[in-house]
Amino acid sequence: MVSSGEVDCAGTRRVTRRGEPPVRSIFARCFYSLMKRIADVEVTDGARDFRLMNRKYLEAVLSLSERSRFSKGIYPWVGFKVKWFEYTNIERKAGRTKWSFGKLLFYSLDGIIAFSSKPLIIASYMGIILFLVSVISLVFIIVRRLVWGDPVDGWASTVSIIIFCSGIQLFGIGILGQYIARIHTEVKQRPHYIIKEAR
Repeated sequence: MVSSGEVDCAGTRRVTRRGEPPVRSIFARCFYSLMKRIADVEVTDGARDFRLMNRKYLEAVLSLSERSRFSKGIYPWVGFKVKWFEYTNIERKAGRTKWSFGKLLFYSLDGIIAFSSKPLIIASYMGIILFLVSVISLVFIIVRRLVWGDPVDGWASTVSIIIFCSGIQLFGIGILGQYIARIHTEVKQRPHYIIKEAR
């Protein structure tokens, strides 16, 4: 047993995915694994959204005025102490879930967008990599042309130029995305910090 003064929130967390369709379980594990690597908060695998909160925790959650509310990210973002009650998932005996695969996919994308800007950084890195690959390939094509001749005139150089342009564009999109990400963060108007208790 845990007294109410020791924790600020009590929630349930399932430790197995028994009863779920195998494909959904695989994608769910991939999502939580990805969020663990790129998200700015720790999203707990298997955590349910229904929770018991004290007043401080509730007011902290309500202080976030953003409209796209990814609850699995908002709850850990505000901090505070959470007590998890783990349970074993069982197969649904009646009815059907309203969460289709498509809805879950878009929900996961909302979570990634709301709590991580790393996809934009990845786009920038990919642009740099494509740019370097195109430069190396162009140098190789020029050297091969001068030394050995080129039996396929035009094709390789055209592909290299396309990769070069694509790398520059992707890098530019990544940089532009970083500015948009900062605008996105400012528009959400999340508080810089949350005071749990004032003396």
